[in-house]
Amino acid sequence: MKREKRGNVCVFCASSANIDSRYLQAARDLGALLAREGWCCVNGGGAVGLMGAVTDGALDAGGEVTGVIPKFMVDNGWCYDRLEDVIITADMHQRKHMMSDMADAVIALPGGVGTLEELLETLTWRQLGLVKVPVIILNTLGYYDALLHMLSHAIDEGFMKPSHAQLWQVAATPQEAIDLLANSATVEFESKY
Repeated sequence: MKREKRGNVCVFCASSANIDSRYLQAARDLGALLAREGWCCVNGGGAVGLMGAVTDGALDAGGEVTGVIPKFMVDNGWCYDRLEDVIITADMHQRKHMMSDMADAVIALPGGVGTLEELLETLTWRQLGLVKVPVIILNTLGYYDALLHMLSHAIDEGFMKPSHAQLWQVAATPQEAIDLLANSATVEFESKY
């Protein structure tokens, strides 16, 4: 039985296909958990890698997925044909803004520079008060350990305020990410300035 819809979770993740299968399984598990808990998954609309896996997990569990994808990616055949709800944007910038505007929460799975850019821009927007939704980093297999260390170093060196460590939460497993999502509260941050 499908639960009542709780809102949209924007999932940033890799479209890389040649990766450890444990990353793919974690993405599928997250998609299934989102569906079972009544969350709609919003992602980049791609067919391969973690993006395709999280979509498969959600759809196979009876959930909803909205893909937000730029026209040039559709023209290149990169849009996942399982998606019934697809929003085509003019470019990457419009895609990110639309995904952010739709999100009631953000979960970042492992990924390359595109995923890192999406995650860090969202954290920047949170720091500036432009985005107020929870951001959860799914640290599958310790993938984000180095980034988390760098963010801690930025705080230690005074480039970020100590309160800014609350800009994100970290989960080791998809279930922990869902638990954090269920218990997230709005947090006000000290101004950067």
